[in-house]
Formats: sequence, structure tokens, C-alpha cells
Amino acid sequence: MDPSPAATNSSLAGEDLARLRINKAEFGRRRGRKGRFFLLVTVVAALLGAGFLYAEGALTPATAVRLANVTTLYPAQTFTELNASGYVVAQRKAALGSKLTSRLIYLAVEEGDRVREGQIVARLENADLAAARNRAKANVEVARAMLARSEAEWREAELAYQRAREMLARKFFSQAEFDAAEARYQSALAVVANQQANLRLSEAMLSEAEVQLDYTNIRAPFDAVVLTKNADVGDIITPLGAAANARASVVTIADMDSYQVEADVAESNIAQVQAGQPCEIQLDALPEVRLRGRVHMIVPTADRSKATVLVKVAFLDEDPRILPEMSAKVAFLDREIRPDEQEPVTAAPAAALVEKDGGILAFVARDGQAVAAPVKVGRRFGDLVEITAGLQAGDRVVLNPQAALQDGAKIRAAEG
Repeated sequence: MDPSPAATNSSLAGEDLARLRINKAEFGRRRGRKGRFFLLVTVVAALLGAGFLYAEGALTPATAVRLANVTTLYPAQTFTELNASGYVVAQRKAALGSKLTSRLIYLAVEEGDRVREGQIVARLENADLAAARNRAKANVEVARAMLARSEAEWREAELAYQRAREMLARKFFSQAEFDAAEARYQSALAVVANQQANLRLSEAMLSEAEVQLDYTNIRAPFDAVVLTKNADVGDIITPLGAAANARASVVTIADMDSYQVEADVAESNIAQVQAGQPCEIQLDALPEVRLRGRVHMIVPTADRSKATVLVKVAFLDEDPRILPEMSAKVAFLDREIRPDEQEPVTAAPAAALVEKDGGILAFVARDGQAVAAPVKVGRRFGDLVEITAGLQAGDRVVLNPQAALQDGAKIRAAEG
């Protein structure tokens, strides 16, 4: 019997499978060549990457350096012996009121207004005092008229007395008639003296009335600036302010030219301060302004609670922005400030500057690198040097840079 087609196919498939074999040696050779190729590519890529990173400085270790700031410097800071703090105080200050009790009817100033000596800044109700002044004036006129009348009678009595004396010498008048003429003369003389006294009394009463009336005009005692307004029109002004809803003063003024800084200096440092010593004053409200000053007085007493001595420093420079009670800092200097030392300068440590190729440069720390910056220098202030070009306040520069330090070198701030 012939085999079936299925059996035949099965036999052929078995023979084909038997002929299938894997050549392990050839497969190993091919895989080895591929592995070596990929390894070579990897090594080359790694070398190229390392070279690139080295060229970019990524693999270069950062140099530890000490850094310092470029600052804005006032030259006076370099010859300051001592610093102290205090407040601006007006040495001439007044609260303007009246010796009388009356109602305020006129107010001519507000806070900040400047007033001159003798200027009327306010007025109180004064109709009654004006009437009293007018009455006193009338009394003076009456007294003058009475004096004129009595003087006329005195002159008439004097002439009659002279004639009686002559007539008595010629025996034409009796002694009794002469005595009567003399008595009239003496009486007229007494009346004149009395009327003169009355006139003086009337004039004195007029002066008193005028003074009382002038008390209602509140005047500035010196040139000053109005600091506060303490009353309004309609308020009752009294000498002591004891009455309900009454005011003792109308305004408070201060002499701008009398401003001084009252600074507390520690007892241990007071030996460094002398009267007349030059100073530099900085107001907290005006931090960009430096004003010249001079020690006006060292108050001869100490504050035991603070162990300080009060020193008064007068302003040599005026500024309309100075106000009483402003806080201030005082630098006591060992010499006067020259005109060219009044403006601030940009300064860097001298140790940050190096000479190279005939010029001066500094290394500025930026983004972890040392960037070489050519600079121009000016005056020397101790350990600092004025920078006229090349650096700005706030830059951080490398101190004592090594000779091997190059532009763009990687740096880091040294600890400690």
C-alpha cells in the first residue's frame, strides 16, 4: 500500500529540520565585531565629551578665593574717630500765648510758616481793653487842659506877686496885701504841681491800658518757623490753660538757626571729643546727605542711667529739610573736611587691584567666574582706593588674586 500524502509531508519536514544547524563560531565572530565597534564608539564619544567639558571648564576645579565688596564711601569715614547717635533739637523754641484770658479771634499762621521777630501771629478779643485805652487817652487830654489852666493862673499870680513886692517896697501896699498876693502865688504854684502829677498819672494809666491792649496781640519773639498750631479761632486762651476747653498757647515756634544735634557719647569715649571739633552729621530721614558740623558744647554732667555724656553739635551747613526731633548720627572727625571730600566716591580694597600689562585691573566674581575688569583709580583712603571707572558699588572683587588667575577662571568663595 502506498504511503499517504500526510505521512510523506511529515517525513520531508523531519529531514529539513535535521538539516538545520547553527554555526556558533560564525555567530560569535559577528557578535564580537559589533561589540568592539560599539565600545570604540562609546570610548571616542566619552573622550570627546570630556575634552569639551574640560575646554569649557566644567572639569576644572574651582579656585577658592576671598571676596570683598566695592562700596560707596564718604571720605570723612576714613578719618572718623568716634560715632554717636542723637536727635535734632532747637535751642530756641517757644510756645506763644498771652498773659490775659480772652477768646482767640484772629490767627495768621499755620504749621511750616516762617515768622519774623515782632510779627503778629494771632489776636485775642480786645473790645473792652480798647475802650479802656480810649478812656485813658481822654483822661490825659483832660489832665493836659487842667494843667494849662493852672499854669495860666500861676503866671497871673506870679505877676501879681511881683507887683505887690514892688508896691510894698514903695510903701504903696500894706504887708497884708503883699501876703495875700504871695499866698495866691504859692497856691497857684501848688496847683500847677498837682496838675503836672495828674498828667503824669493819666499818661501812666494810658501806657498801662496800651500795654494791656497789646497783650491781646500775640507776636513772634524771634525769627522762627511755626512747628505746631495748638488753638483755633474761637478757643479761649488763658495763661495757664487751667479752664475747661482752654488753651495755654496758640502756636509753637522754633528758631531754625538754633538747631543742634544732641548726641549721647559713652563716658569711656568722651576724652575723644573736644569743643570746636569738626563733625559730619547724617540724618536718618536724608541718608544721602552729609552735613558739616562742629562740637558746640560738652554738657558738664553725665547720665548715670546710660553712662553717657550729652554733646551738642551745631550745624555748619543749612538745609530746609532739617526738622526738630529728627534722629541723627554724628561722626567726630580728627580734621576738617576739605571741599573735594564732601561728595561720595566708589572705593575698592587696594588688595583687589593688580598691575598687568601697564594697567590696573580687578577680578570681579560673576556667575562663579573671575572676570578681569580694567579700572581707573583715584585717591587712596587707608586700605581703600577710589575707583573712577571700571567698577560699580555692589560688585564683588577677588582679594589678593594669584598670579595664575586668568580671566574666566572658575572660582568659589573661601570659607572662613
